[in-house]
Amino acid sequence: MKKVIVLHRSLSPRLPLQDLKYVLWLPVYLLSFFYLELQPAGSYQATQLPLDHLIPFWESFVIFYCLWYPLLVAVGLYLLTRDSRCFRRYMTFLALTFFISELIWILFPNGQDLRPAVMPRDNLFTRWIAVLYQIDTNTNVFPSVHVVGAIGAAWAVWDCSHLRRRKGVRWGTVALAVLICMSTVLIKQHAILDVAGGLALSIAAGILIYRQHPRLSAAGSASSSAI
Repeated sequence: MKKVIVLHRSLSPRLPLQDLKYVLWLPVYLLSFFYLELQPAGSYQATQLPLDHLIPFWESFVIFYCLWYPLLVAVGLYLLTRDSRCFRRYMTFLALTFFISELIWILFPNGQDLRPAVMPRDNLFTRWIAVLYQIDTNTNVFPSVHVVGAIGAAWAVWDCSHLRRRKGVRWGTVALAVLICMSTVLIKQHAILDVAGGLALSIAAGILIYRQHPRLSAAGSASSSAI
């Protein structure tokens, strides 16, 4: 009977409450993000390059742009219930990169002027983007948090030992992350330079965090033992 109970527990999702402290950064980030977004737009450094004007406006990519939100949440919930160590690394990656992005926005105000004054077409997707433009300003774009978050989610999926044999999930997440990154420039939410900045920040943070994972793992193991 004990063997059956142990096997059942090992297969069942779990919710390690001690790991929820790694989510405490999120309300702070959201409050500071919306505070920065609500500030009157002053002078800023435009990030668009001549190459950006050659990129077409492709409104249907707003679907992938908005899939960023469920992707980050889904990866976080899965790791929270299946792999505590990967969850801690994932949260550390997002917190570090998101707050560094905000610091850059404060120290070096930036924005982009690529949004169309008039939508080239009238359809569901362009109306959707018009609402998005009203909610999200054209400032605070470098580096792109959308790019950072998408890469962070894909990196976390590849880091998870439970998904090592799920090649479809792993490569599917990578494909979705690439499409999300592409969507940022195709719906004129970001410039190429913003994407490059997000990519550079992601690589730097990923190398730092995922090479330091024994330290995070040890901290998590100690917490689990204490509980």
